[in-house]
Formats: sequence, structure tokens, C-alpha cells
Amino acid sequence: MNKDIDTKQKNTRLVRTLVLVAVGMFGFGYALVPLYDVMCDVVFKKEKPGIPVAAEEVSYKADKNREITVEFMTTVNQAAPMEFRSETKKLKIHPGEYYTVNFYAENKTDKEMAAQAIPSISPGPAAEYFKKTECFCFTEQTFKAREGRTLPVRFVVNPEIPEQYKTITLAYTFFDNTEKSVK
Repeated sequence: MNKDIDTKQKNTRLVRTLVLVAVGMFGFGYALVPLYDVMCDVVFKKEKPGIPVAAEEVSYKADKNREITVEFMTTVNQAAPMEFRSETKKLKIHPGEYYTVNFYAENKTDKEMAAQAIPSISPGPAAEYFKKTECFCFTEQTFKAREGRTLPVRFVVNPEIPEQYKTITLAYTFFDNTEKSVK
């Protein structure tokens, strides 16, 4: 009989523990949305106008013996009624030399639109060596109705980048910020 009571108590504790774990997992999942929003605010605050994020133009000794392919990719968030493309798809570069590439963006609506481009670089560790001195992604862009324009990006890849990096991809996603934009 003691054995039955002992087993019953153990089972009750196990069920309580499992219920608490399930409730904790649900709570954690529920808390991820506000945590994600906070993280986005922290990360994207660097992208707001008035806060410098451009790299300082530094003189590097170009490594003419080495070539890295830089690929340029563009996407538009599904809510952004825009056309967006890079004028150059791939570029072979020498680390330490500065390059300028152009992108084209166009507002496809009959209303003024505010949009922000969010960059990403892959592979991730290569981002430490990829420096942009001029980029449309540093500030929110305002487009008049049906306006299109060329948007330059000036960059350099630090010649100290490890040899393993043969290809770097610079990708941008444009988001429509018209509703969120402060006028």
C-alpha cells in the first residue's frame, strides 16, 4: 500500500512538472513576439537618419593578387509596392579597392511613399570586412508618386578578410514605411 501511495505521489509530481514545462513553453513562445519587436528596434535604430553608420573611407593597400566575387541581390517586402533591382548582378573585386554599384528603385503607386532598405551580408562573418561608405540603406528614402531613381552604394572589402571568403553576397530588402514614417 505504501508503494501505491509513493508511486501516486511521484506521478502527481511528474504531471505537475510537465504541466509547468508546457505552460512555460507556451509563455516563452508568447513572449517571443514582443522580444523580437524589441530586438528589431535595437538593431534598426542604427538605420535611422541622424545616426551615422557609414564607414569612414580608409586607405587600404589593395590586394591585386586576390579576387572576390561580390553578388548583389534585391527583394521587396510583399507589402512594398515597388520595383527594386541592382544594376550589377556580380562584380569581381580586389580587396582594399573602393567600388560603387548602383541600384534602381521605383514607387509603383500614385502616392508618396517612404521606404527603408535593410541590408544583409552573407556569409555572416564576412560582414566585419565589408565596409559601406555610402548607401541608400543609411536613411529612409522618400519617393514621390511613380518616382524612380538610381541609388548608389560605395564599398570596400578590407584586405584582411580571410582567404576562405571567395564570394560575398550583399542583399537588400525594401520595406514600405509610409504608415510608420514620421513626417
